[in-house]
Amino acid sequence: MSRKKSGQQTLTPEAVIRKRRLRIRNRGDILSFVWRLCFMAVFIYVLLWRMFGVTLVKTDDMKPRVSGGDLLFYYRLNQEYHLDDVLVFDAAGEERIGRLIAVGGDLVDVSMDGVLSINDNTIIEDDIFYATLPYQGGINFPVKLAQDEVFVLCDFREGGKDSRYFGPVRLSQIKGAAIFVIRRGDL
Repeated sequence: MSRKKSGQQTLTPEAVIRKRRLRIRNRGDILSFVWRLCFMAVFIYVLLWRMFGVTLVKTDDMKPRVSGGDLLFYYRLNQEYHLDDVLVFDAAGEERIGRLIAVGGDLVDVSMDGVLSINDNTIIEDDIFYATLPYQGGINFPVKLAQDEVFVLCDFREGGKDSRYFGPVRLSQIKGAAIFVIRRGDL
């Protein structure tokens, strides 16, 4: 197939064509791999940073359901939130987590003896184990929510920083609603 002339190797036309085809095929494989890698990177970016979000829970404000160190996954594209949704939002310069208890137009009141009422109806929460008291230095009650505001409370009512501390949360501050939690013990 190959012939030698005075110390050099001469390739036949078939061998030259075979080498060129191999080089072109390898270049095509590399380009295909790069395109697939770019597509996968864009897909993951859209999936995890545009549609869904992941946050590491830093505090025990939502204890016992969500604890510090847990990984919380949330859906970003939802613009309609319902009572009892666990929301991820920005407030007081930090990312926070809280449970939605009142929406725009509602009147929220927290009395000094720990009674939570919304629109003059006393709210009884069987699954909250802590008293809901107003914070000293927090907002003044009752609070009438604007149409683009929600009121969130932490499940750990005796120490969690929520709307009693920094006021109502604007819809523009909400990053998304929680989908599921991965417990730190499961990692």
